[in-house]
Amino acid sequence: MAGFIEGVDRGQLSLLPESLDQWVDDSNSVRVIDAFVEQLDLDEMGFKMAEPCDLGRPGYNPALHLKLYIYGYLNRIQSSRRLERECQRNLEVMWLTCRLAPDHKTIADFRKDNGSAIKKVCARFVELCRQMGLLAKASVAIDGSKFKAVNNRDKNFTEAKLEKRRTQLEESVARYLSQLDTADLHDSSEAIELKKTHLKEKLEKLKSEMQKLKAIEDLVLASPDKQISLTDPDSRSMATSGRGSGVVGYNVQTAVDTEHHLIVHHEVTNKGNDTAHLANTAKAAKAVLDVEELEAVADRGYFDADEIKQCDDAGITVTMPKRMTSGAKAEGRFGKQDFVYLAEENVYRCPAGEKLKYHFTNEERGQTLHRYWTDACRTCALKAKCTKGPQRRITRWEHEEVLEEVQARLDRNPAAMRTRRETVEHPFGTMKMRMGATHFLCKTLPKVATEMALCVLTYNLTRVLNIVGVEKLTEAIMA
Repeated sequence: MAGFIEGVDRGQLSLLPESLDQWVDDSNSVRVIDAFVEQLDLDEMGFKMAEPCDLGRPGYNPALHLKLYIYGYLNRIQSSRRLERECQRNLEVMWLTCRLAPDHKTIADFRKDNGSAIKKVCARFVELCRQMGLLAKASVAIDGSKFKAVNNRDKNFTEAKLEKRRTQLEESVARYLSQLDTADLHDSSEAIELKKTHLKEKLEKLKSEMQKLKAIEDLVLASPDKQISLTDPDSRSMATSGRGSGVVGYNVQTAVDTEHHLIVHHEVTNKGNDTAHLANTAKAAKAVLDVEELEAVADRGYFDADEIKQCDDAGITVTMPKRMTSGAKAEGRFGKQDFVYLAEENVYRCPAGEKLKYHFTNEERGQTLHRYWTDACRTCALKAKCTKGPQRRITRWEHEEVLEEVQARLDRNPAAMRTRRETVEHPFGTMKMRMGATHFLCKTLPKVATEMALCVLTYNLTRVLNIVGVEKLTEAIMA
């Protein structure tokens, strides 16, 4: 008879394997985690209790908790309570911790108290990747993505949300008052009296809601950015790519290597706009890669003249499309891009072939601007398609050639934007899938930044394991 495959008798004594080490194969990733952490100088990195005390009850070695967290984030176990359970039932974790099982409070406190040191560990692994030659190509893609915070959208308030909520409450009050007036017109009965009592209770509740709303409004108006979040005070409401959608969370900026998709640099911010992050992110990536020149590609959300100029001054070659903000183009008239600048003559050639000459220079918002126009507009046959005023005027920034070269690079290499998308969106998708529906477990920006450092570290670790394997990575760590 074939029957079924039989398991081992639970009551049977066994002498094999003789050691815990035999339960973990040589190709297991936990051996890489163990080797990597053992090579770190935790005291130099700033981990608390990195040196044992002479007095009192002995504490856990911070290396134990660091190994545990790296394993947890590598295997989608971010919760300290779940890590506590894994210490008591997971053979890989038992091997990694030498069968020590700290409680969830001790595990959570390690992450809370060692944020800056954990970020240094993440940076140290990127440095290891560079030493292994995995970051040899001085080219990165830059992008940002919104990650959900521990804050429901109903617990986030802006001036617009408050006004909308006040309107809803006022409409409800008017509706209940109307129903109460209608009830007063009917003859008194038990049912009518119950309804009137119920309506009065509703009105009292709405009055209380209006008072709470007024208190929240005072807090919003006192806030620098006119926004507050009640659960996680550092999180902010941010628009996402979906029309009419948004998320209460954080904006994570990354610079990703275009060859192996390794995250070279990352930063967690609560600013929803990407515009102001281009130069800082690119410069940080350049410093990590330790190169003289760097190529960076980003989407048009980063297009800002001052930021691009800072990159150019720092030896960073940026490729990205220009923002489409021409009001004339939107109205069906010629946009600035339809005018050709002739550097030799310092003039613009319009679609009708006329030349707009330089007239004067002024300064606006800290930028030096040159103004060009021609008197030929008044008799031009294309004037209706060009301007509503007496003449079309063109403004040129003093460093406009830097912006023109950015667009020219994209025109020469239109596949750059596809490369950007395939490079930088891959890490974001992977990390969000690992983190689950609620991305962050911690509250406030410093603690969220610690979580993100662990996510980036384990993402990079996974990529390197897939590229070179356990054996070569272990050799590089031990070298």
